[in-house]
This record gives sequence, C-alpha cells and structure tokens, in this order.
Amino acid sequence: MDFNVKKLASDAGIFFTRAVQFTEEKFGQAERTELDAHFENLLTRADSTKNWTEKILRQTEVLLQPNPSARVEEFLYEKLDRKIPSRVTNGELLGQYMTEAANDFGPSSPYGQTLIKVGETQKRLGIAERDFIHSSSINFLTPLRNFLEGDWRTISKERRILQNRRLDLDACKARLKKAKAAEAKASLWSDEVDKAEHELRVAQTEFDRQAEVTRLLLEGISSTHVNHLRCLHEFAEAQATYYAQCYQYMVDLQKQLGSSKGDVFPSTFVGNADGISPPLSTSPPAATLPLLQAVSPNPADGTLNPSEVKPPSSGTRKAKVLYDYEAADSSELALKADELITVYSLPGMDPDWLIGERGNKKGKVPVTYLELLS
Repeated sequence: MDFNVKKLASDAGIFFTRAVQFTEEKFGQAERTELDAHFENLLTRADSTKNWTEKILRQTEVLLQPNPSARVEEFLYEKLDRKIPSRVTNGELLGQYMTEAANDFGPSSPYGQTLIKVGETQKRLGIAERDFIHSSSINFLTPLRNFLEGDWRTISKERRILQNRRLDLDACKARLKKAKAAEAKASLWSDEVDKAEHELRVAQTEFDRQAEVTRLLLEGISSTHVNHLRCLHEFAEAQATYYAQCYQYMVDLQKQLGSSKGDVFPSTFVGNADGISPPLSTSPPAATLPLLQAVSPNPADGTLNPSEVKPPSSGTRKAKVLYDYEAADSSELALKADELITVYSLPGMDPDWLIGERGNKKGKVPVTYLELLS
C-alpha cells in the first residue's frame, strides 16, 4: 500500500513539473530544447501524411458507398469483427425491376423486350460495380486504414513520450540553473548542484534514446508512401477495369437496341418522325461516337465512296442536326448543330447510320445526331 501511495505521489509530482514547464514555455518564461531541422521536417511530413491519408480514405469511402447510413452500418460490422452482409447494388436492383416490369407488360412486346435487354445490362453494371467496390476496399481502403489505426497510433504514442522526455529535460536544466545561482551565494548548495547535474544527465540520456526511437518511426513514413503508392496503382487499375467493363456493356446494349430498332419502328428510316434520342453517353458526342464507331460495322462493305452513292428516287428526308459532329474519315459528313440536311438509307447499311447530303457534299452520318423531320 505504501509503495502504491509513493508511486502515485511521484507520478503526480512529475505531471505537475511537466505542466509547469509547459505553461512557462507557452508564456516565454522558460527555455525549450529545440529539435534539429531534419527531425522537424520528419514531423511535418508525418503529420501531412496522416492528414491527407484520412481525407483520401474518407472521400474514397464516400465514392464507393455514397449512402451514409450504409457506411455507418459497415463501420459497426467492422468494429464488431463481423462479416459485412452482401449488399445489392442500385444497378442490380434497377435491372431486377426492369425484368419484372417486362414480365408484367409482356416479354414479347417491343417495350418488354427492350426492358429485358436494358435490365440485363443494368444487372451486369451492378455486378461490375460490386466487384470494383470489393477490390478497392481490400486493396486500397484497408492499407490506408491499417496505417491510421496501427503505425500512426504507434508514432503518436512515441511522440507523446518524447514530448514528456523533453519537458523533463528542460525542467532539469531549469533546476540546475537555479542550483548554480544559489551556489554562488552559499557553498551549502553544492550537493543540490551535484544532484541537479545527475538528474540532467539521466534526463538527457532518456531524451536522446526516445528521440532516436521516434526518428526511426518517422523515417518509416517513406516506406508507408511506397506501400500506399502500390495500393494506389491497384485502385486505379481496378477503376480502369470497372469503367472498361461498363463501356463494353453499354456498347453491347447499344448494338442490341440498334439491331431491334427496325422491328420496333418499321420504316425506311431508323427512329421516329418526332426525333431521335441523344447518344447513350453523357460525354460530348463528338468525342465518343468515333469510339463507338470502331466497334460498329460500317455501312455496306465498310468502304463507302460518297461520290458513288446515288440517292433513291423516293425516300429521302430532311433532318435537323442536333449536335456538332466531326467526320472521322472521308466517307463521313461533318455536321454542325441546327443545320438541315437531306438523309436516306441504303440496303445493307448499319441501322445506326444514314447517308447525309448538304449541297454537293455527302457522306455517312450517325442517326443519333439527327432529328428526322416529317
């Protein structure tokens, strides 16, 4: 019991001494041992790494799971060391609803057939999203979280110890200074000076040892950067794979919808008289259509010579251009938004393309850039 009481009293005395030293430093009434410039740079770099890692981690979590309630639920499962239940993505749910709607409206009807095709694509997009989220969580989020909850906590603990060792060292320096000042007045204080010098040597040794431990941990931040760099590459690769899958799924869907347009809208022209829906992509059309064209068959044999094309005696039609379009080669006709051109189809042409004429110029034009006029 006496030992515990003495230990508590000693701890309280040390805490009080540190508090006094810290307060006097803040008010400029006590000297402070400064760390070298390299050490200060390591501290700054470590703090910056921690702050940016936290921000990147949180924002990536928002990117992968925008629903805050779902993020809280996943956090609780993780803290309870329980497996997070599999969650259906919005794309999968939308695909399910579309399929059920098609069965209700009639899967053989044009609307039902299209619902099934779009619904299946939405399911594939949802599965790809789930795989991307799972891969990113393991290969990117987990290493960042491990750093914050593991290495950074160790670094913070050792920094606090170093701070205490520095306060003890500076307190010993202050006591030695006072003892020497008193010694000048009376030789009776010589024992106090010896005691203060001994305490200072012990404090200096403990400070130096702790400074070296902390320095090694801070220098390990470079290894952390290397590890996070590798994880970042894996995250970017997973994201690129995910978007490539999504793009291919949408290209496949566009082909399916294009091949069924003739059945849905029986006419010489693809589309209806009121207009054509804009391209599936939300990016500027001029930038994306050449990519889609690369996977779509060209009209006729793919080597259309505009000068050899003869318009049919009947079946030509006026069309309003909805978007600017830059011709990919000499077989295509460049378009300007809001201009009027004459269009017609040829046997064997890809249903996504028409022949367009403007004055003495003619060439292939994408249907999705046109509004057919009655």
